[in-house]
Amino acid sequence: MRTTFLPFSPPSIGEEEIEEVIDTLRSDWITTGPKTKRFESEFAEFVGAPAALAVNSATSAMRVGLATLGIGAGDEVITTPMTFCSTVHVIEHSGARPVLVDVLPDTLTIDPEQVERAVTARTKALLPVHLYGHPCAMDELLDIAQRHHLHIVEDAAHALPARYKGRLIGSAPLACAAGEAAEGVGVRVLTAFSFYATKNMTTGEGGMLTGAPDLIDQARLWSLHGMSHDAYNRYNAEGSWYYEVVLPGYKCNMADIEASLGIRQLEKLPAFQIRRHEIVARYQVAFGALPELEAPTERAEVESAWQLYALRLNLDRLTIHRAQFIEELKALNIGASVHFIPLHMQPYYANKYGYQFADYPVAQREYMRLVSLPLYPRMSDQDVTDVIEAVQAVVEKYRR
Repeated sequence: MRTTFLPFSPPSIGEEEIEEVIDTLRSDWITTGPKTKRFESEFAEFVGAPAALAVNSATSAMRVGLATLGIGAGDEVITTPMTFCSTVHVIEHSGARPVLVDVLPDTLTIDPEQVERAVTARTKALLPVHLYGHPCAMDELLDIAQRHHLHIVEDAAHALPARYKGRLIGSAPLACAAGEAAEGVGVRVLTAFSFYATKNMTTGEGGMLTGAPDLIDQARLWSLHGMSHDAYNRYNAEGSWYYEVVLPGYKCNMADIEASLGIRQLEKLPAFQIRRHEIVARYQVAFGALPELEAPTERAEVESAWQLYALRLNLDRLTIHRAQFIEELKALNIGASVHFIPLHMQPYYANKYGYQFADYPVAQREYMRLVSLPLYPRMSDQDVTDVIEAVQAVVEKYRR
Protein backbone atom coordinates (compact mmCIF):
# COMPACT_ATOMS: atom_id res chain seq x y z
CA MET A 1 0.00 0.00 0.00
CA ARG A 2 1.11 3.56 -0.75
CA THR A 3 2.51 5.59 2.13
CA THR A 4 1.52 8.94 0.56
CA PHE A 5 -1.79 10.08 -0.87
CA LEU A 6 -2.13 10.14 -4.68
CA PRO A 7 -4.21 13.23 -5.52
CA PHE A 8 -7.00 12.94 -8.05
CA SER A 9 -5.91 15.47 -10.68
CA PRO A 10 -3.10 18.00 -10.03
CA PRO A 11 -1.79 20.21 -12.88
CA SER A 12 1.45 19.54 -14.76
CA ILE A 13 3.37 22.84 -14.68
CA GLY A 14 7.06 23.13 -15.62
CA GLU A 15 9.78 25.73 -15.78
CA GLU A 16 8.74 26.76 -19.29
CA GLU A 17 5.36 27.98 -18.04
CA ILE A 18 6.96 29.75 -15.07
CA GLU A 19 9.45 31.54 -17.31
CA GLU A 20 6.69 32.63 -19.73
CA VAL A 21 4.63 34.06 -16.86
CA ILE A 22 7.69 35.88 -15.49
CA ASP A 23 8.32 37.33 -18.95
CA THR A 24 4.77 38.70 -18.94
CA LEU A 25 5.09 40.09 -15.42
CA ARG A 26 8.23 41.95 -16.47
CA SER A 27 6.54 43.39 -19.55
CA ASP A 28 4.39 46.50 -19.85
CA TRP A 29 1.16 44.51 -20.15
CA ILE A 30 -0.33 41.78 -17.95
CA THR A 31 -4.05 41.78 -18.80
CA THR A 32 -5.61 41.03 -22.22
CA GLY A 33 -2.94 41.91 -24.77
CA PRO A 34 -0.29 40.44 -27.05
CA LYS A 35 0.15 37.11 -25.21
CA THR A 36 -3.61 36.51 -25.31
CA LYS A 37 -3.73 37.27 -29.04
CA ARG A 38 -0.83 34.89 -29.59
CA PHE A 39 -2.53 32.15 -27.57
CA GLU A 40 -5.76 32.59 -29.54
CA SER A 41 -3.92 32.32 -32.83
CA GLU A 42 -1.87 29.28 -31.84
CA PHE A 43 -4.88 27.51 -30.35
CA ALA A 44 -6.97 28.09 -33.49
CA GLU A 45 -4.14 26.68 -35.60
CA PHE A 46 -3.78 23.67 -33.28
CA VAL A 47 -7.43 22.57 -33.51
CA GLY A 48 -7.95 23.80 -37.08
CA ALA A 49 -10.54 26.39 -36.10
CA PRO A 50 -11.36 29.40 -38.31
CA ALA A 51 -11.04 31.75 -35.31
CA ALA A 52 -10.74 31.67 -31.50
CA LEU A 53 -11.55 33.86 -28.51
CA ALA A 54 -9.79 33.42 -25.14
CA VAL A 55 -11.99 33.99 -22.08
CA ASN A 56 -11.81 33.37 -18.33
CA SER A 57 -13.64 30.01 -18.31
CA ALA A 58 -15.49 27.49 -20.46
CA THR A 59 -18.63 28.69 -18.69
CA SER A 60 -18.03 32.17 -20.10
CA ALA A 61 -17.26 30.70 -23.51
CA MET A 62 -20.64 28.98 -23.58
CA ARG A 63 -22.40 32.05 -22.19
CA VAL A 64 -21.04 34.44 -24.81
CA GLY A 65 -21.65 31.74 -27.43
CA LEU A 66 -25.35 31.62 -26.63
CA ALA A 67 -25.52 35.42 -26.59
CA THR A 68 -23.77 35.60 -29.95
CA LEU A 69 -26.33 33.22 -31.43
CA GLY A 70 -29.17 35.35 -30.09
CA ILE A 71 -30.48 32.80 -27.57
CA GLY A 72 -32.74 34.45 -25.01
CA ALA A 73 -36.07 34.56 -23.22
CA GLY A 74 -38.70 32.22 -24.63
CA ASP A 75 -36.16 29.97 -26.35
CA GLU A 76 -35.33 26.37 -25.50
CA VAL A 77 -31.88 24.78 -25.56
CA ILE A 78 -31.54 20.99 -25.48
CA THR A 79 -28.71 19.50 -23.43
CA THR A 80 -27.87 16.57 -21.16
CA PRO A 81 -28.22 15.95 -17.43
CA MET A 82 -24.80 14.22 -17.38
CA THR A 83 -22.61 17.29 -17.06
CA PHE A 84 -21.31 19.89 -14.64
CA CYS A 85 -23.86 22.48 -13.54
CA SER A 86 -22.28 25.28 -15.61
CA THR A 87 -23.61 23.73 -18.83
CA VAL A 88 -27.18 24.30 -17.71
CA HIS A 89 -26.43 27.51 -15.78
CA VAL A 90 -25.47 29.32 -18.98
CA ILE A 91 -28.82 28.44 -20.55
CA GLU A 92 -30.61 29.65 -17.43
CA HIS A 93 -28.57 32.87 -17.39
CA SER A 94 -29.52 33.56 -21.01
CA GLY A 95 -33.21 33.52 -20.06
CA ALA A 96 -33.85 30.38 -22.14
CA ARG A 97 -35.29 27.11 -20.85
CA PRO A 98 -32.91 24.15 -20.46
CA VAL A 99 -34.47 20.99 -21.88
CA LEU A 100 -32.71 17.85 -20.62
CA VAL A 101 -32.71 14.55 -22.50
CA ASP A 102 -31.20 11.24 -21.46
CA VAL A 103 -27.86 9.80 -22.53
CA LEU A 104 -26.54 6.80 -24.43
CA PRO A 105 -25.72 3.81 -22.20
CA ASP A 106 -22.21 3.22 -23.56
CA THR A 107 -20.64 6.71 -23.76
CA LEU A 108 -23.07 8.63 -21.50
CA THR A 109 -23.15 11.38 -24.14
CA ILE A 110 -26.45 12.88 -25.28
CA ASP A 111 -28.82 10.53 -27.13
CA PRO A 112 -29.62 11.94 -30.62
CA GLU A 113 -32.92 10.05 -30.87
CA GLN A 114 -34.14 11.69 -27.69
CA VAL A 115 -32.88 15.07 -28.91
CA GLU A 116 -35.03 14.64 -32.01
CA ARG A 117 -38.12 13.90 -29.91
CA ALA A 118 -37.47 16.91 -27.65
CA VAL A 119 -37.37 19.53 -30.42
CA THR A 120 -40.28 22.00 -30.35
CA ALA A 121 -41.13 25.24 -32.13
CA ARG A 122 -39.28 27.07 -29.32
CA THR A 123 -36.02 25.09 -29.64
CA LYS A 124 -33.23 27.34 -30.89
CA ALA A 125 -30.03 25.44 -30.11
CA LEU A 126 -28.38 22.20 -29.01
CA LEU A 127 -25.71 22.14 -26.32
CA PRO A 128 -24.06 18.69 -26.52
CA VAL A 129 -21.38 17.73 -23.98
CA HIS A 130 -18.35 15.71 -25.08
CA LEU A 131 -18.32 13.89 -21.77
CA TYR A 132 -15.02 12.66 -20.28
CA GLY A 133 -13.36 13.61 -23.57
CA HIS A 134 -15.49 11.26 -25.73
CA PRO A 135 -17.15 13.16 -28.60
CA CYS A 136 -20.90 13.06 -29.06
CA ALA A 137 -22.52 11.59 -32.17
CA MET A 138 -22.06 14.86 -34.02
CA ASP A 139 -23.23 13.75 -37.48
CA GLU A 140 -26.65 12.87 -36.07
CA LEU A 141 -26.81 16.10 -34.06
CA LEU A 142 -25.80 18.22 -37.06
CA ASP A 143 -28.48 16.50 -39.13
CA ILE A 144 -31.11 17.32 -36.49
CA ALA A 145 -29.87 20.91 -36.33
CA GLN A 146 -30.03 21.31 -40.10
CA ARG A 147 -33.54 19.91 -40.41
CA HIS A 148 -34.93 22.00 -37.54
CA HIS A 149 -32.99 25.24 -38.20
CA LEU A 150 -31.04 25.03 -34.93
CA HIS A 151 -27.59 26.19 -33.87
CA ILE A 152 -25.03 24.25 -31.84
CA VAL A 153 -22.76 25.25 -28.95
CA GLU A 154 -20.46 22.33 -28.12
CA ASP A 155 -19.40 21.93 -24.50
CA ALA A 156 -15.89 20.69 -25.18
CA ALA A 157 -14.56 21.36 -21.67
CA HIS A 158 -13.29 17.75 -21.63
CA ALA A 159 -12.57 17.38 -25.34
CA LEU A 160 -9.12 18.80 -26.03
CA PRO A 161 -7.74 17.20 -28.15
CA ALA A 162 -10.53 14.78 -29.12
CA ARG A 163 -11.37 13.71 -32.67
CA TYR A 164 -14.66 12.75 -34.26
CA LYS A 165 -14.25 10.82 -37.52
CA GLY A 166 -10.74 12.21 -37.89
CA ARG A 167 -11.72 15.84 -37.22
CA LEU A 168 -10.51 17.63 -34.12
CA ILE A 169 -13.33 18.91 -31.94
CA GLY A 170 -13.37 22.68 -32.41
CA SER A 171 -12.67 22.60 -36.14
CA ALA A 172 -16.32 23.02 -37.09
CA PRO A 173 -17.51 21.37 -40.34
CA LEU A 174 -16.69 23.81 -43.11
CA ALA A 175 -20.24 24.55 -44.16
CA CYS A 176 -21.23 25.29 -40.57
CA ALA A 177 -18.04 27.11 -39.63
CA ALA A 178 -18.35 29.45 -42.56
CA GLY A 179 -22.01 30.07 -41.84
CA GLU A 180 -22.95 28.64 -45.20
CA ALA A 181 -26.06 26.63 -45.88
CA ALA A 182 -25.82 22.90 -45.41
CA GLU A 183 -28.57 21.25 -47.45
CA GLY A 184 -30.16 24.66 -47.70
CA VAL A 185 -30.14 25.38 -43.97
CA GLY A 186 -27.43 27.36 -42.19
CA VAL A 187 -26.22 25.85 -38.90
CA ARG A 188 -23.89 27.97 -36.82
CA VAL A 189 -21.48 25.98 -34.64
CA LEU A 190 -19.45 27.33 -31.70
CA THR A 191 -17.21 25.22 -29.46
CA ALA A 192 -16.26 25.99 -25.85
CA PHE A 193 -13.08 24.62 -24.22
CA SER A 194 -11.87 24.68 -20.61
CA PHE A 195 -8.39 25.30 -19.21
CA TYR A 196 -9.34 24.73 -15.57
CA ALA A 197 -6.60 23.30 -13.35
CA THR A 198 -7.75 19.67 -13.78
CA LYS A 199 -8.07 19.75 -17.57
CA ASN A 200 -5.73 18.24 -20.19
CA MET A 201 -3.96 21.62 -20.36
CA THR A 202 -4.43 24.52 -17.99
CA THR A 203 -4.17 28.27 -17.60
CA GLY A 204 -5.29 28.01 -13.96
CA GLU A 205 -8.70 29.31 -14.89
CA GLY A 206 -9.61 30.00 -18.50
CA GLY A 207 -11.45 28.95 -21.61
CA MET A 208 -11.61 29.31 -25.39
CA LEU A 209 -14.44 29.71 -27.89
CA THR A 210 -13.87 28.65 -31.49
CA GLY A 211 -15.99 29.16 -34.57
CA ALA A 212 -16.50 31.23 -37.70
CA PRO A 213 -14.67 34.59 -37.74
CA ASP A 214 -17.88 36.64 -37.84
CA LEU A 215 -19.25 34.79 -34.81
CA ILE A 216 -15.99 35.13 -32.89
CA ASP A 217 -15.87 38.85 -33.68
CA GLN A 218 -19.36 39.19 -32.19
CA ALA A 219 -18.46 37.01 -29.22
CA ARG A 220 -15.44 39.21 -28.56
CA LEU A 221 -17.76 42.19 -28.10
CA TRP A 222 -19.92 40.21 -25.68
CA SER A 223 -16.85 39.09 -23.71
CA LEU A 224 -15.66 42.59 -22.77
CA HIS A 225 -18.50 44.95 -21.88
CA GLY A 226 -19.72 45.20 -25.47
CA MET A 227 -16.97 47.75 -26.16
CA SER A 228 -15.77 48.38 -29.69
CA HIS A 229 -12.09 48.49 -28.58
CA ASP A 230 -10.38 46.63 -25.73
CA ALA A 231 -7.89 48.27 -23.37
CA TYR A 232 -4.80 47.13 -25.27
CA ASN A 233 -6.11 48.67 -28.48
CA ARG A 234 -6.87 51.90 -26.63
CA TYR A 235 -3.62 52.25 -24.71
CA ASN A 236 -0.88 50.99 -27.01
CA ALA A 237 1.14 53.36 -29.20
CA GLU A 238 -1.06 52.82 -32.24
CA GLY A 239 -4.36 52.88 -30.34
CA SER A 240 -7.07 55.47 -29.75
CA TRP A 241 -8.80 56.37 -26.51
CA TYR A 242 -12.20 56.43 -28.21
CA TYR A 243 -14.62 53.49 -27.92
CA GLU A 244 -18.32 52.78 -28.23
CA VAL A 245 -20.48 50.38 -26.22
CA VAL A 246 -22.50 48.48 -28.80
CA LEU A 247 -23.80 45.59 -26.64
CA PRO A 248 -24.65 45.06 -22.95
CA GLY A 249 -21.65 42.75 -22.66
CA TYR A 250 -19.99 40.78 -19.90
CA LYS A 251 -16.55 40.85 -18.27
CA CYS A 252 -14.91 37.54 -19.06
CA ASN A 253 -11.70 38.26 -20.94
CA MET A 254 -8.50 36.24 -20.45
CA ALA A 255 -5.40 38.03 -19.12
CA ASP A 256 -1.91 37.72 -20.60
CA ILE A 257 -0.72 36.07 -17.37
CA GLU A 258 -3.10 33.16 -18.00
CA ALA A 259 -2.38 33.12 -21.72
CA SER A 260 1.33 32.77 -20.91
CA LEU A 261 0.58 29.47 -19.20
CA GLY A 262 -1.60 28.44 -22.13
CA ILE A 263 1.08 29.10 -24.75
CA ARG A 264 3.51 26.69 -23.08
CA GLN A 265 0.86 24.14 -22.08
CA LEU A 266 -0.39 23.97 -25.66
CA GLU A 267 3.13 23.10 -26.81
CA LYS A 268 3.21 20.24 -24.31
CA LEU A 269 -0.31 18.96 -25.01
CA PRO A 270 0.72 16.26 -27.55
CA ALA A 271 3.20 14.78 -25.06
CA PHE A 272 0.60 15.03 -22.28
CA GLN A 273 -1.81 13.04 -24.44
CA ILE A 274 0.70 10.32 -25.18
CA ARG A 275 1.09 9.79 -21.43
CA ARG A 276 -2.67 9.82 -20.85
CA HIS A 277 -3.10 7.12 -23.50
CA GLU A 278 -0.38 5.01 -21.91
CA ILE A 279 -2.14 5.17 -18.55
CA VAL A 280 -5.55 4.45 -20.07
CA ALA A 281 -4.17 1.43 -21.92
CA ARG A 282 -2.99 -0.08 -18.63
CA TYR A 283 -6.30 0.71 -16.92
CA GLN A 284 -8.32 -0.83 -19.74
CA VAL A 285 -6.41 -4.11 -19.61
CA ALA A 286 -6.50 -4.37 -15.82
CA PHE A 287 -10.11 -3.35 -15.23
CA GLY A 288 -11.51 -4.97 -18.34
CA ALA A 289 -10.49 -8.32 -16.86
CA LEU A 290 -12.67 -7.89 -13.76
CA PRO A 291 -16.40 -8.77 -14.10
CA GLU A 292 -17.12 -6.52 -11.10
CA LEU A 293 -16.13 -3.49 -13.19
CA GLU A 294 -17.07 -1.90 -16.51
CA ALA A 295 -14.24 -0.03 -18.23
CA PRO A 296 -15.04 3.11 -20.27
CA THR A 297 -16.04 2.83 -23.93
CA GLU A 298 -14.27 4.46 -26.85
CA ARG A 299 -16.25 4.15 -30.07
CA ALA A 300 -14.39 3.23 -33.25
CA GLU A 301 -15.10 6.53 -35.00
CA VAL A 302 -13.64 8.73 -32.25
CA GLU A 303 -10.38 9.47 -30.47
CA SER A 304 -11.22 10.41 -26.90
CA ALA A 305 -9.25 13.13 -25.15
CA TRP A 306 -9.45 10.91 -22.03
CA GLN A 307 -9.91 13.92 -19.78
CA LEU A 308 -11.43 11.62 -17.17
CA TYR A 309 -11.31 7.89 -16.61
CA ALA A 310 -14.84 7.08 -15.47
CA LEU A 311 -14.98 3.50 -14.26
CA ARG A 312 -18.38 1.89 -13.62
CA LEU A 313 -19.03 -0.59 -10.83
CA ASN A 314 -21.18 -3.65 -11.45
CA LEU A 315 -22.88 -3.27 -8.09
CA ASP A 316 -24.73 -6.58 -8.33
CA ARG A 317 -21.31 -8.26 -8.11
CA LEU A 318 -20.13 -6.24 -5.09
CA THR A 319 -21.24 -6.10 -1.46
CA ILE A 320 -20.60 -2.35 -1.13
CA HIS A 321 -22.02 0.75 -2.81
CA ARG A 322 -20.13 3.42 -4.73
CA ALA A 323 -19.51 5.83 -1.84
CA GLN A 324 -17.91 3.07 0.25
CA PHE A 325 -15.81 1.99 -2.75
CA ILE A 326 -14.35 5.51 -2.95
CA GLU A 327 -13.71 5.54 0.80
CA GLU A 328 -11.88 2.22 0.53
CA LEU A 329 -9.65 3.69 -2.20
CA LYS A 330 -8.99 6.72 -0.02
CA ALA A 331 -7.93 4.42 2.83
CA LEU A 332 -5.40 2.97 0.37
CA ASN A 333 -4.15 6.52 -0.39
CA ILE A 334 -5.80 6.77 -3.81
CA GLY A 335 -7.87 9.86 -4.64
CA ALA A 336 -11.09 9.34 -6.61
CA SER A 337 -14.22 11.30 -7.47
CA VAL A 338 -17.59 11.16 -9.28
CA HIS A 339 -18.45 12.90 -12.55
CA PHE A 340 -21.15 14.08 -12.38
CA ILE A 341 -24.18 14.35 -10.12
CA PRO A 342 -26.80 14.66 -12.89
CA LEU A 343 -28.53 18.01 -13.26
CA HIS A 344 -32.04 16.57 -12.92
CA MET A 345 -31.08 15.66 -9.32
CA GLN A 346 -30.04 19.19 -8.36
CA PRO A 347 -32.68 20.97 -6.22
CA TYR A 348 -32.78 24.26 -8.13
CA TYR A 349 -33.51 22.66 -11.50
CA ALA A 350 -35.67 19.83 -10.19
CA ASN A 351 -37.84 22.30 -8.29
CA LYS A 352 -38.10 24.89 -11.07
CA TYR A 353 -38.67 22.60 -14.04
CA GLY A 354 -40.07 19.47 -12.41
CA TYR A 355 -37.38 17.12 -13.66
CA GLN A 356 -38.07 13.58 -12.41
CA PHE A 357 -35.61 10.74 -11.82
CA ALA A 358 -37.76 8.47 -13.99
CA ASP A 359 -37.36 10.81 -16.97
CA TYR A 360 -33.64 10.01 -17.18
CA PRO A 361 -33.29 6.30 -16.44
CA VAL A 362 -29.87 5.86 -18.05
CA ALA A 363 -28.29 8.91 -16.40
CA GLN A 364 -29.85 7.98 -13.07
CA ARG A 365 -28.72 4.35 -13.17
CA GLU A 366 -25.20 5.01 -14.41
CA TYR A 367 -24.55 7.87 -11.99
CA MET A 368 -25.02 5.47 -9.08
CA ARG A 369 -22.04 3.34 -10.18
CA LEU A 370 -19.53 5.88 -11.51
CA VAL A 371 -16.05 6.29 -10.02
CA SER A 372 -13.44 8.59 -11.62
CA LEU A 373 -9.85 7.43 -11.12
CA PRO A 374 -6.62 9.49 -11.24
CA LEU A 375 -5.46 10.21 -14.79
CA TYR A 376 -2.85 12.87 -15.50
CA PRO A 377 0.61 13.14 -17.14
CA ARG A 378 2.53 13.52 -13.86
CA MET A 379 1.60 10.00 -12.80
CA SER A 380 4.57 7.66 -12.68
CA ASP A 381 4.37 4.02 -13.71
CA GLN A 382 4.36 3.16 -10.00
CA ASP A 383 1.45 5.55 -9.41
CA VAL A 384 -0.52 3.75 -12.12
CA THR A 385 0.36 0.39 -10.60
CA ASP A 386 -0.77 1.64 -7.18
CA VAL A 387 -4.17 2.70 -8.57
CA ILE A 388 -4.66 -0.63 -10.33
CA GLU A 389 -3.66 -2.65 -7.28
CA ALA A 390 -5.86 -0.56 -4.98
CA VAL A 391 -8.92 -1.05 -7.18
CA GLN A 392 -8.18 -4.77 -7.49
CA ALA A 393 -7.80 -5.04 -3.71
CA VAL A 394 -11.15 -3.37 -3.05
CA VAL A 395 -12.85 -5.61 -5.61
CA GLU A 396 -11.25 -8.70 -4.11
CA LYS A 397 -12.32 -7.71 -0.62
CA TYR A 398 -15.94 -6.96 -1.51
CA ARG A 399 -16.84 -9.20 -4.45
CA ARG A 400 -19.91 -11.38 -4.05
